[in-house]
Amino acid sequence: MIPFLEFHSEFRRLETEIRAAIDEVFQAGWYILGKQLEAFENEFAAHLGAAHAVGVASGTDAIHLALAAAGVIRGDGVITAANTCVPTAVGIIAAGGELQLADVDPGTLTMSPQALERAITEKTKAIVPVHLYGHPCDMDAILAIAQRHGLVVVEDCAQAHGACYRERPCGRFGAAAAFSFYPSKNLGAYGDAGAIATDSDEIRGRLRRLRNYGEDRRYHHVCDGVNSRLDEIQAAILRVKLRHLDWANDARRQRAQRYHELLAGFPLRLPHEAPWATANYHLFVIRTPQRDALAEHLRERGVATLMHYPVPLHLQEVYQRLQLGPGSFPEAERAAHEVLSLPLHPDLPMEEVEQVALAVRDFFG
Repeated sequence: MIPFLEFHSEFRRLETEIRAAIDEVFQAGWYILGKQLEAFENEFAAHLGAAHAVGVASGTDAIHLALAAAGVIRGDGVITAANTCVPTAVGIIAAGGELQLADVDPGTLTMSPQALERAITEKTKAIVPVHLYGHPCDMDAILAIAQRHGLVVVEDCAQAHGACYRERPCGRFGAAAAFSFYPSKNLGAYGDAGAIATDSDEIRGRLRRLRNYGEDRRYHHVCDGVNSRLDEIQAAILRVKLRHLDWANDARRQRAQRYHELLAGFPLRLPHEAPWATANYHLFVIRTPQRDALAEHLRERGVATLMHYPVPLHLQEVYQRLQLGPGSFPEAERAAHEVLSLPLHPDLPMEEVEQVALAVRDFFG
């Protein structure tokens, strides 16, 4: 069986460094808001070219707290892409935002600027563009719309570590950017973890208070806050893995290129990389109206696949209150019936890439 993801090979490759990093935490005997977190925040900010990074407990918290720190309050409308994963919506709602949705570009499956502009209402305060599958959104167009309408932009970079828009890293646009370090991400912790990048000293200060019960200094609380702190062990692990992120993204792109070579000419829509984009290939997502049959065919041949994501936000049971039925976002809905993610990670042997591609080719005869 070719698994969709496989974490053991990465751990074996980095085991010596990771064990040493964890041992350093245990030797220090300090587990929350310590030197490892401070070092990771500085190193991650430097990697992005941002002024600041603030570590939090998850990517969902990163969206929540970034929006709150950027000024979103209860009742403000926040627009995101209809095809994103539910955690994006959860973060928006946790910040008090009212969920608003826009359809996506059929080529990149990221937020359509034209659909975004149509989605803006008098309530709209912020935009959360999602760099889905590791492909950047068209940020120039989105930022121009935001400026015209006086809206805050908070990037959802959960899948975009190391991806670039016009040679600038995702996370360098708008007021702030939310990152997830869930284990399957290109930069993944060994548990839940997240961070927010920003160039704003003011937003950074708010974030540091919000993540720690609204505390300004020890036992002095100046605002409502939450408990959302990236712990020292995860920070130490992330420091190790950050040093290898560029190599890992290059390895993903090599495997993605091999898929492109082997699957070209077949009746599939392969991932499209816009001229202004450098994707990190967090996922390799193909599209076909025969998606379910292809997934079953691959399963029978020992290839694990996943669907990212089979139900758009507006068709999720929990968001029926939005009163947006089928047909509201045709591109997102079409993609939901067609997308299929093939195995892809930095340690995936090229022979297995070729086996997966051969199994896909066999399906189409």
